[in-house]
Amino acid sequence: MKKLITLCLLAVTCVLSTSAQSIYDIKVKDDAGKDVSLADYKGKVLLIVNTATRCGFTPQYKELEALYEKYRAQGFEILDFPCNQFGAQAPGSIKEIHEFCTANFDIQFPQFDKIEVNGANEHPLYTLLKAQKAFAGFDLNDQRGKMMDGMLRRQDAEYDKKTDIKWNFTKFLVSRDGRVLKRYEPTDKMTDVEADVCMEANPVLSAIMARRSIRKYLDKPVEHEKLEVVVRAGINAPSGMNAQPWVVRVVEDQKLIADVNEVYKKANAEQVKRDKDFKNMFRNAPTLICVCSPANGGDLDAGLLGENMMLAAQAIGLGTCCLGGPVRWLNSNAGAKFFLDRLEIPEGYRLNYILAIGYPDEQPDAKPRDASKVKFIQ
Repeated sequence: MKKLITLCLLAVTCVLSTSAQSIYDIKVKDDAGKDVSLADYKGKVLLIVNTATRCGFTPQYKELEALYEKYRAQGFEILDFPCNQFGAQAPGSIKEIHEFCTANFDIQFPQFDKIEVNGANEHPLYTLLKAQKAFAGFDLNDQRGKMMDGMLRRQDAEYDKKTDIKWNFTKFLVSRDGRVLKRYEPTDKMTDVEADVCMEANPVLSAIMARRSIRKYLDKPVEHEKLEVVVRAGINAPSGMNAQPWVVRVVEDQKLIADVNEVYKKANAEQVKRDKDFKNMFRNAPTLICVCSPANGGDLDAGLLGENMMLAAQAIGLGTCCLGGPVRWLNSNAGAKFFLDRLEIPEGYRLNYILAIGYPDEQPDAKPRDASKVKFIQ
């Protein structure tokens, strides 16, 4: 029995360590056969590619090198892993492959030893990549995507139900902090890949793409100095005629937040009871940024102010959530008047919205965005 318990504990430990594994825990072999830790690339934007030298997609090496040269200075790296599993189109040694790639495409990005990306001998790197970003299908409106789908479906009618790498030049985009952001099939347009690389490599665009609405926060106060930075970014937002029609109140007073929260809990007892994670009415955030604007306008300017603050918060490791519900409750509940009084809102102004702000205790995925709503009039 003791031996059985020990084996069970070992199995559980193995599962937990696998599920918690980071890309930076993985080691690979370079083109000289030496071990390289991917932790060496922490802080870099990565595009990880399985390649082949005798494939119809091999000319993508030229596009990849152009991408590398364009964004390398911004902390972008391409990690090339030749693989011979698809049509045996990567024959020869890694030395021969590297000589071919440098002679024909003058590649400068690092090439690693040949690996397998599917099956019993697949490299742990690809086990992780596929687990985080499964196959999402080929674009059947694209001729090459339609061709690949037809070829693979003839071999396996349900090929698209599996996470396996489907062919050479599948790509994975990895953020500076090791998150696997996107998977690209070999038929995907390199212009789409470049747009995403640009968004990640540029720190401003990266902050825009990484920001999420956070609804779970650590029990950790936000340093006053960081709040100063966030607010400074906010008041440097554009406004019509530079009118700056806003006032900002940063609530760091924990007692004030707790006192108004008690009023809220009494008024909404059933709702609070149903929420097992409830700490306070402000999405459990430890700090609030209250934005007020004139009662007769200023909403656009106030919105620009808020967006600047949310992006600044993201850039320095904080999370935010823009709240409207608590504002409506505060403005309509007589018992909460003491909270509004403490804000010292000028006459003629109203509380417009509140930004919950704190250290995130979650990493929610991005919600889908509908690109079809954008039309270019040329």
